[in-house]
Amino acid sequence: MKRFVASGLLCAAVVLGATACSSDDTTPEEEATKAAAELCTSLTQLKSDNAALKALNPATATKDQMKSAYDAVQTDWQNVKKNTTTLKSAEKSAVTTAAENLKKAYEGLSGDTTGKDALTQLQPQIQALDTAVTEATTTQKCR
Repeated sequence: MKRFVASGLLCAAVVLGATACSSDDTTPEEEATKAAAELCTSLTQLKSDNAALKALNPATATKDQMKSAYDAVQTDWQNVKKNTTTLKSAEKSAVTTAAENLKKAYEGLSGDTTGKDALTQLQPQIQALDTAVTEATTTQKCR
């Protein structure tokens, strides 16, 4: 009986010791894979929301619809900026420039600009962002 209790205590100690010694730390490779996946998710969402902004019909889009689509793109851009450590310098610069140019152009619109006029004026910046994000997702091999 004493041997049974001692064996049980020894097993419990081994299990607890092994659990305490195990590590939840990830390897650098796992971290890089995770970072790349998060970046791809962010880039894909940015591309999708930018496509929605681009697809708005200037003839029928309201300023509220345009602002909502623009806000979604800006939120996505913030998420991309958090995950850009895995982007190469050239792609990072291209996406940053395109996103910032869209932001500046949007902020430069006068308060009485219609949805139609805003979309017409922003098309070059929207297209530039689409191109930059497409190149970055291709380079990152995002699916």
